[in-house]
Amino acid sequence: RRQPLFPPPSRGRSGSPSAARASPGAMAVVGRRPLAVAAAATLFGSAAGKVVIDAMKHDIQLITMSNFDGVISKFRDSAVSSLWFFKEDSKADASFLDEYNKAAGDLKGMAKVCAISCTDWPVFCDKQGVKETPAVMVYPTNPMPAFKYEGKMEGKAVSAKVARFIPDFSTKLTKDAMDAWMTTEPSKPKVVLFSNKKSAPTILKALSSETVFKRTVKFGFVSEEEAEVVKRYKVTKFPTVMMVRGTKAETKENYKGEMTFSALKDWVNLHSESGMGDKVAGAGGGKEESVEEAKPWLVQEIPELTAKSHNDICFKGEGLCVIYLKDGDITQAETDMLSGLSKKFTSQLSDRGAKMKWMWMNVAVETEYKALFEPAVLPSAVVFNPHKRLRFAKMDHGEDNEVKGDEQALSNLMDKVLGGDARFKMVPGQKLPSWAVRQAGKNTEL
Repeated sequence: RRQPLFPPPSRGRSGSPSAARASPGAMAVVGRRPLAVAAAATLFGSAAGKVVIDAMKHDIQLITMSNFDGVISKFRDSAVSSLWFFKEDSKADASFLDEYNKAAGDLKGMAKVCAISCTDWPVFCDKQGVKETPAVMVYPTNPMPAFKYEGKMEGKAVSAKVARFIPDFSTKLTKDAMDAWMTTEPSKPKVVLFSNKKSAPTILKALSSETVFKRTVKFGFVSEEEAEVVKRYKVTKFPTVMMVRGTKAETKENYKGEMTFSALKDWVNLHSESGMGDKVAGAGGGKEESVEEAKPWLVQEIPELTAKSHNDICFKGEGLCVIYLKDGDITQAETDMLSGLSKKFTSQLSDRGAKMKWMWMNVAVETEYKALFEPAVLPSAVVFNPHKRLRFAKMDHGEDNEVKGDEQALSNLMDKVLGGDARFKMVPGQKLPSWAVRQAGKNTEL
């Protein structure tokens, strides 16, 4: 006996059509119409004022009462979702379809933009308190409660509302915070967005809160207003996305693809596996802390010599240490001066196998070292040999201390050292002085 072309759908206990359980990849079935009818409705639905969501045509995810928990509720701890309640034969819903699909396109990959048919699932819609359609519910991350969207029924308005609730795990970076952030957890790649905007855009927020990335990658945001940071990283156009890798942040790579979430996600994903994401609980089971301590001196051109940094920047490895002595903090002009001298003498020494490491010391804090070096005036400088026999050569300020500790005086000191004419003084007892302990803004002797 011949089977009818469109056999009536069987019904389960939930009252939903079993025909709705289409195989993966098939066109989403709306209502009680089988696949062929839904396909035909795609061609003629708009004229008839019907809502037809086509998986090949739309970015909207059509869900059912049965999979609501699996698609939305299950991921409320990490993902933001929206849900459009519609009736298939509603002209108002039919006219809203394209607008809602624009929102889905804007948020593709960043938030779940879903829809459910109240024609097929009236009991579910009633339980959600939906009396009229179109209606949109927004589901922020826990513990924020779901709420009904009350704004304009336009794509841009809907996407903007949903985007506001995407978690932001990125860090807004300033010149003061940049170096510490760059060197904390060195096993994790750092992705930095340099922008002419004042705050992190939706794409960066979504990348930073992505399930894997929030464990394995660090995301930062630098505004164009942070001119020193922008100049230091040689950024000339906005937006620029840069990935920095390596223990000393030595590997820098600019992103050259499309500024879309999916393209950026693929690019970041190439390096996300290297992230360790190790955390340890603080004392008493309190706030988690990274097992990898920040070492900002590793990425600074002219780092400060302190108890924590002295091994990394001076005492370990080869070379002599050129220490600029200041009674207080170093200025940007002084940093630029020292950086220029560092480049000049590095170039001169490149074929001689000698190495000079440049740094500065605040002798107003490191009082024991001020007593050791006995600078006649400040600023001043010493060239310190940290290997085997500890010894140092001082800057000559003249008989009447008329020579300032400027660029010329530093160049003269370097020329004497490199020419073998400098007089080195031994450190008494070959024992380093005590370092100042820096904690909570207070300085005490170690």
